[in-house]
Amino acid sequence: MRRILIINGPNLNMLGTRQPEIYGRETLADIENACRNKAAGLGVEIECFQSNGEGEIVTAVQRARGKFDAIVINPAAYSHTSVAIMDALLAYDGAVIEVHLSNIHRRDEFRRLSYVSKAADGVICGLGKQGYLLAVEAAASLIDRE
Repeated sequence: MRRILIINGPNLNMLGTRQPEIYGRETLADIENACRNKAAGLGVEIECFQSNGEGEIVTAVQRARGKFDAIVINPAAYSHTSVAIMDALLAYDGAVIEVHLSNIHRRDEFRRLSYVSKAADGVICGLGKQGYLLAVEAAASLIDRE
């Protein structure tokens, strides 16, 4: 069975209550459940992981090698700061889709640069929860191509 790891970075555990005008009112659990439903329809198994710690995210990427065919990652603020996550993703041997709830290109200047994008096969931003569903679909498609 095709397997996708969904990684969520810092503060995404606060979805639904943290700046709902930017990130919406849906919780991370809501998004994960929608992704599970989407994945089931595609015949894909997913596992979800969230951490506020950069090192834990790096370790999750490293552990995904040989176990997951693709990673969907919302590195949140680490997008703009983490060479370590970028390096871990560059060493990963499967497909990588970066996703953001908000459109990072319409926000603060510093948010427009994503180190993670340099390791991603594709980037989806600004579509809220729908972006995650599209990312799962894209990851499944990339797995099938390989």
